[in-house]
Amino acid sequence: MILFPHRYKKIGWLIAVPSFIMGLIIIFTDYESPLLNGTMVSIFPTLSSSGYFSNVSVNFTNTIIGAAFLIGCMLVAFSKEKIEDEFIAKMRLSSLIWAVFINYILLLVGFIIVYDIAFINVMLYNMYTVLIIFIIRFHYLLFKNAHILKYAE
Repeated sequence: MILFPHRYKKIGWLIAVPSFIMGLIIIFTDYESPLLNGTMVSIFPTLSSSGYFSNVSVNFTNTIIGAAFLIGCMLVAFSKEKIEDEFIAKMRLSSLIWAVFINYILLLVGFIIVYDIAFINVMLYNMYTVLIIFIIRFHYLLFKNAHILKYAE
């Protein structure tokens, strides 16, 4: 299994936690930094363009925070543990399967009860749920099994 070195996990937490907090602030306040306004080339047609390529005025706040959160979560989720053995690999696989299963249940619920433009938010948040659920489940299993192994000694 290809994983990042263990030291990347700390870097991932240092990126993921602040970007998660900033993401929540952005969600609840619609904050956009005026310093991050710019123009970007869009490869898909927009409502205001007639061709496939157009210049679009955007604010990069959501892009930067979303990308930072994804990078941080990927570093946390896919970095080795101090002791990476078959048992850890089994817990990692179990957590990943569990996360994908729960993610698609949540998406199915979203399909059934959320409509119109609000569904775009469901899809947006759904991009992050697999990693979030995986991290929570994997670290819960690590904690639970460390607790059990501590009493077995």
